[in-house]
Amino acid sequence: MKRWLAAFGLAATLAIPSLAATSTWQIDPRNSTVQFVVRHLGISNVQGAFTKFTGTVMLDEDDISKSSVTATIDMASIDTRVEPRDTDLKSSKFFDVATYPTMTFQSTQISKAGDGTAKMTGNLTLHGVTKEVTFDVSGPTSTVNQNGVRRGAEATTKISRKDFGVTADPLIVGDEVSITLDIEMVVPGSNPGGGGR
Repeated sequence: MKRWLAAFGLAATLAIPSLAATSTWQIDPRNSTVQFVVRHLGISNVQGAFTKFTGTVMLDEDDISKSSVTATIDMASIDTRVEPRDTDLKSSKFFDVATYPTMTFQSTQISKAGDGTAKMTGNLTLHGVTKEVTFDVSGPTSTVNQNGVRRGAEATTKISRKDFGVTADPLIVGDEVSITLDIEMVVPGSNPGGGGR
């Protein structure tokens, strides 16, 4: 009986993902958002989002500077809740998604900024142009074990669309674009059933 209990305990232990000092996480698009805000006619803010994206986080718990983030966003998934505007933004006039279907980010440096905060610098490629940008990061949060081992983080930055060659309609669309990434990430394989919400 004792041997059976010992074997059962070992199996249960192995079934729980082990989080080493360095761990790999996948962004869960079902519980994450990629949002942006830009001025419209100089009098109001228009909010939008990209609904299709993927990403991987390599997280070093002991030394955040050894961590890295990569992400890819499907530009055709833009959603500002106005279909004619979305069509215009996808056209060659703006993002030209037929030629440049994705926006990508690859971190080059991550440094601790304070308790629970960090600075993440990397290369953002948009509209065929690559520029260095820096995100202010809050998190990552502590882990939870709910439909997989999970944690969250938020990152914000501001870019100039002109820097990326997107210059159309300057009297209608503002130049500065605020970007917010509200991310939930999961350890690959920690939710074998793939269900949940």
